[in-house]
Amino acid sequence: MAKKPDTQSRIADNKKAAFNYFFEERHEAGMVLHGWEVKALREGKVQLTDGYVVIREGELYLIGCQINALKTASTHVSPDAARTKKLLLHKDEILRLIGKVEQKGYTLVPLNLHWTNGRAKCEIALAKGKAEHDKRDTIKEREGKREVERAMKSRHR
Repeated sequence: MAKKPDTQSRIADNKKAAFNYFFEERHEAGMVLHGWEVKALREGKVQLTDGYVVIREGELYLIGCQINALKTASTHVSPDAARTKKLLLHKDEILRLIGKVEQKGYTLVPLNLHWTNGRAKCEIALAKGKAEHDKRDTIKEREGKREVERAMKSRHR
């Protein structure tokens, strides 16, 4: 299990994932990136909300993560924003995740991208999809918290 990274080192978050899934386990995976992608990550030119993780031939791949090239990208490089990125985990962790994903209802979802010791990492979660009524409960809970905060704020004035 990975520790939560500092907020300073965060590159991008997938806020939609917490709304659509229940998280069972979290893992920190390395990423195979090109040089222009690392530069774009440092500038924050990434969008993770439509991303998902697939398993192909015993390896994990991040699909749907958009890394937009900088305007100053080299002329001899043809950047592909939606390129499939390979995720790096230990073999035993991958095999355990494959076993869990094959169970009904489980999937792998990217939660965030962050820096750890100067390397770009992707936090992925083994997740189970929420039903529609669970999503409504989440919305109700969020609005209830907002109401309480508003009431406390107006009371302290």
